[in-house]
Amino acid sequence: MIVVNTDFVTGKNLMTLSLVKGSTIQSKHFGKDLMQGFKTMVGGELKGYTEMMNEAREIATSRMIQEAQAMGADAIINVRFASSAIMQGAAEVIVYGTAVKFV
Repeated sequence: MIVVNTDFVTGKNLMTLSLVKGSTIQSKHFGKDLMQGFKTMVGGELKGYTEMMNEAREIATSRMIQEAQAMGADAIINVRFASSAIMQGAAEVIVYGTAVKFV
């Protein structure tokens, strides 16, 4: 599956199928969340949250690709990510794009 953030795939004619998306809400367990809270006092990267967000993006992207594959898409174009805080220590990640078929 080709996944790009452009509105084209070089050398391909495209037929639009549908909007596709994937999302997940992730959180860290209490112990990790507590340790990250202490880290904010001294500054620096919150590696536990970085890992959480990277994992969330991977899960959301996989779900979007599965949705596109189910409709027979060859690629997903115009891919975008968004995230929002749901509560302290938990975030939603959504990824969306346009499923297309090569013609």
